[in-house]
Amino acid sequence: MALHRMNAALSREVLGAPKAMIKAILNEFTGNTGGALVLLFSAAALEALGDSCFQSGLHRSVGLDRAWYALGGALALILYGLLVNIAPWKFGKLLGIYVVFFFVVAQTLAWWRFGEVPTRPILIGGSLIIAGGAIICWGR
Repeated sequence: MALHRMNAALSREVLGAPKAMIKAILNEFTGNTGGALVLLFSAAALEALGDSCFQSGLHRSVGLDRAWYALGGALALILYGLLVNIAPWKFGKLLGIYVVFFFVVAQTLAWWRFGEVPTRPILIGGSLIIAGGAIICWGR
């Protein structure tokens, strides 16, 4: 039990300062619209990239390549989770614009990595996603 308390204290001491510094930077960054949009776009890119890595690993590779894709996908999704959740913002409101970014990035990756050209229904539905994100983000 004493070892557990020592490890916890060491973790707070060693990790506390960098965590506080990262939070301060993210608070400053998300304090303006441009910074928040960059952060949300980065999170969407990481999530879509992680998903596309798993897609490649499960359906488009064999052997050791599967493990590398799974590892890359897991790392990207962990970074996405940290990035989108460490910032102290109104998650419900900004989630609307995040969904827009995710849709655009996912469709771009599907086209670029897998040769999946967006169909008319995807483009029409995507325009509704973009309109909905704009209403959530900038509507009064």
